[in-house]
Amino acid sequence: MVLESLITPKGAERHPLTMFLFGMLYSSIAIFLGLWIFRDQASLIVVFLTVFACIPLMVRTMKFEEKKDLMLKKEASMLLHHEKAMKFFIFLFLGIVFGYSLWFLLLPPTIVQSLFSVQLATINAINNKVTGDAASASLLLGIIANNLKVLLFCLFFSFFYGAGAIFILTWNASVIAAAIGSFVRNNIGEYASQIGLIKVAGYMHIFSLGLLRYLTHGIFEILAYFIAGIAGGIISVAVLRHNLFDPDFNKVLKDAGWLVLLALIVLFLAGLTEVYVTPGLITTVL
Repeated sequence: MVLESLITPKGAERHPLTMFLFGMLYSSIAIFLGLWIFRDQASLIVVFLTVFACIPLMVRTMKFEEKKDLMLKKEASMLLHHEKAMKFFIFLFLGIVFGYSLWFLLLPPTIVQSLFSVQLATINAINNKVTGDAASASLLLGIIANNLKVLLFCLFFSFFYGAGAIFILTWNASVIAAAIGSFVRNNIGEYASQIGLIKVAGYMHIFSLGLLRYLTHGIFEILAYFIAGIAGGIISVAVLRHNLFDPDFNKVLKDAGWLVLLALIVLFLAGLTEVYVTPGLITTVL
């Protein structure tokens, strides 16, 4: 009751930056409760607890966005009005990633291993699939195919469970945070000894590199997933509120179709960025 009452969709749209702080708050409380009560299963329990905190806002936002669709007359206006929801969801996601990453770096390694065990196993499984020097075009197709699968999950989870997409996105946030935390811990010692930086400065630099490595393209991916989640959510709300042959339902369905198309375009841009832009940025910075 307390967490879900702290913010409303209108408040989130007016102050999207505050959602970054809410993301950190939700993830931090989830980590505290997960380690305290369910330590042996904390890696998944933390994700579920973070999702529970986000669900009320997600459900109310879907209803709010569906009302917008019914009041708007132009497709361009529809995209502009949904932009506010997309913006605060992105900041919420970034806050969750930052919160998880921060605790990954601050907590002792033994606790981190328990807290992110499933996420670290997922990262290892992904890394094991990347063998040899795959051609860029082949790599691009593989990345887009995988991201398309996640996008469809977000769309269907939102349709069947209302706020279901937030589970997929929170899980991705935890995996990205574990990847960033692992990157920092694996590189901080070597980098500090070579450059001679003090520990705090070295941590900040490597942490920035970790963010650059995973969020340069990750922002586009998550934006596409949120767009698909909004599309599935407003269709779900429309199904409950309107007859399938109602003109209002047809309008919402059409607008959701435009959102899905936009999500696919953004997802393709994310794949291009991951294959052709992110590696160059990391090489340049290093």
